[in-house]
This record gives sequence, structure tokens and C-alpha cells, in this order.
Amino acid sequence: MPKEIKEASVGLALIPVAFLILALFVTIVILGQSAHIPLILATAVAAGVSVALGYPWKQIQEGMVQGINLAMGAILILMVVGTMIGTWISGGIVPAMIFYGLKVLSPGIFLVATMLICSVVSLGTGSSWSTAGTVGVALIGVGQGLGIPAPMVAGAIISGAYFGDKMSPLSDTTNLAPAVAGTDLFSHIRHMVYTVVPGYVIALVLYGLLGAKFAGGALDKQNIDIMLSAMKSHFFIHPLLLLPPVFVIVMVILKIPPLPALLGGTVLGGVFAMLAQSHSLGDIMRAAHLGYTSETGVAMVDDLLTRGGLMSMMETVALIICALSFGGIMERTGM
Repeated sequence: MPKEIKEASVGLALIPVAFLILALFVTIVILGQSAHIPLILATAVAAGVSVALGYPWKQIQEGMVQGINLAMGAILILMVVGTMIGTWISGGIVPAMIFYGLKVLSPGIFLVATMLICSVVSLGTGSSWSTAGTVGVALIGVGQGLGIPAPMVAGAIISGAYFGDKMSPLSDTTNLAPAVAGTDLFSHIRHMVYTVVPGYVIALVLYGLLGAKFAGGALDKQNIDIMLSAMKSHFFIHPLLLLPPVFVIVMVILKIPPLPALLGGTVLGGVFAMLAQSHSLGDIMRAAHLGYTSETGVAMVDDLLTRGGLMSMMETVALIICALSFGGIMERTGM
């Protein structure tokens, strides 16, 4: 005779949640480790509470699978994004975006240019933290040379970096959010335009006004010039390398589904890697699988360009699976 299934009380439902919060705090804050294991343990606690409520294991497992299934579209896109970042860096596409972005620096528009540069770099890499920690650090030094207060420059860096990250189809969080909300990547990005772009324009105007009084300063671009020289010596830089990002943008406008659009961008990146950068097919496959390893000898450039690859997304994919397994059980059992 099947066991009677009881309705979860608020107290019982809070047990897995309280355990998860405690486990995350101990693991991340105290031990300095990632969130994966706490999520797995919390999933086990949620499963234990579900069994106590009378749910058979089959239903618990179905809940986990159903939860994971919500993000399968995002997981597939993240995997393609990883390969695309690898081929875009290998093909010189991301270096070209950064190179031309850094060339627009001028004292009178320094804060505006800083925000735009960080936007472009973050759009190309899908990472706000990497942008702020590499190009952003260099721009802080340039700003100090101009006599611009560091907090003001930092604000422009963060504004641009986070705008690029949120609007980039290469960002893991930008892919995950629409998956959990039940929409697709490009629809998510198109609808973010309505709230993000007005704030972005307002920030650009304010940074333009704030930066105008520094127009007479002398621009010391030593660190920037080192980065530009390193990229030019290790990559063939040409405006035609900007075609793949344009291709992806056109695909967004034409409402092409994200998976084929991003896969097309990956293939284009591989073609440019062969034709423009003279990489072998083996090199391109390695970059798509394991990511690109930059060896320019300039730490800021190497930190920025050593990334991408299918395997770089596996930690995020595992985190998604762990989190949605927990959420799936909580949803299926009414907790």
C-alpha cells in the first residue's frame, strides 16, 4: 500500500532552505570554496524531508530532472558560448575589439571613453570582473595621470563593465536568467534594452560633463600603449575582424534562435583564426575545447585573453545543475 503523502508545513519547508544558507555561508565565507557541494548537500536534505513527507524516490528524482530541464537551453548555449569565446580570441576578434576601443582615448572625453571601452571589452569577453581587473586597472592609472579622481574613473569602469556583461550573449548570468524565467536569450537581451540603455545614456552624459574640466590634461598612456603593442605584435589586427560581432548582432535583430546564431559566430571565429591569425585546425579545436592561452608576456593582456573554451563553462553548468536539482525537489514536493 502506497505511503500517504503529507503536505509540507512552513517549518519543514524551511529546513532545506536554512541548511542551504548555513552551508553556503560556511563553505564560501569561512572555507573560501565554491557553492557546488553545499547545494548537493542541501539537495540531499530536501530529499530527506521529502521522504519523511511520504514522497517516493521516483517522484523526488522526477522533480530534480524537471528542475534541471528548465535550464537545458541555457546549458547548451553556455557550452556554445565557451567555444565561441575560444575561437574569437584565437581569431583575433576580441583583441581587435579591445585594440580599437583603447585607441579612442582622449583627455577631454576620458571618462566617456573609459565607459565605452569597458563596455566593448565586457561585451566581447562576457565578464565584467575580468574587464575591471585588467583594462580597468590600466585606465585607473591613466586617469590618475590626468588628475582625475580615482573614484570617478572607477565609476566609469564599473558602469561600462556591467553594462557590457549584462548585454553580452557571452555572459553566463545573462544566459542563465532567461532560462530560469522561461524565455530565450535574445528576447531577454532585447527587453533589457528598455531599462539598461536609458541609464547608460544618462551615465554617459554625466561622465561627459564631469570629464570636460580635465580636457587640458596631458595623457600618459604608458600602460595602454604596452597593451596595444602586445596585442598588435601577437595578433593580426584589422577592422574586418569586427565582422563576427556584427554577424551576431544582425542575428539578434533578425530574431534568429540563439543556439544557431552563436554556433555560426563560433564557426566564423574559427575561419578568421585560420585566415587572419594562421592557426592550424588543431589549434582552433583546442581553443574551442580548452580555451585560448595568451602568451604575450604582458600580464594585463594575458589575464584578459586567457579564457574561453567548452571546459571553461563546465563549472557554471555544474552549478546550474546542482542549484536546479535542489529547486526541482522543493517545487515538486510543495516546499
